[in-house]
Amino acid sequence: MEALNVIAAALAAFAFGAVWYMSMSRPWIAAAEIPVDANGRPTPRDGQAGGNNAMPFVVGLIAMLLVAGMMRHMLATSGVTSLSGGAIAGLGIGAFFITPWVAMNYAFAMRKPSLTIIDGVNSVVGCTIMGAVLNAF
Repeated sequence: MEALNVIAAALAAFAFGAVWYMSMSRPWIAAAEIPVDANGRPTPRDGQAGGNNAMPFVVGLIAMLLVAGMMRHMLATSGVTSLSGGAIAGLGIGAFFITPWVAMNYAFAMRKPSLTIIDGVNSVVGCTIMGAVLNAF
């Protein structure tokens, strides 16, 4: 049953990320400085494959499964069993573990602060959803 909770939590966070990045696609593309064509669609950089590349989605789903699995372990060993407790713990993980690390990496890479904000919201809300789903069943 715990494996199903991890899968459900990962899928819920992944689904939020899909909705978030669809709604924030133009600001994210601008912040990430992705080259675009005349219609505003991303274009491949030198040496990169164009078209519909599924690899980022595969990596994203695997990452969500790893995070959800570790969050389940952390919540269980910490005795967090309520839905609200899981959500609060997830919020803390997203806001105080993941987002600061992303911010540090983006600062060294000289990325725009708006990229940190867009990706940080995904981390915070995604982890909050994960924590809630992990303790919902």
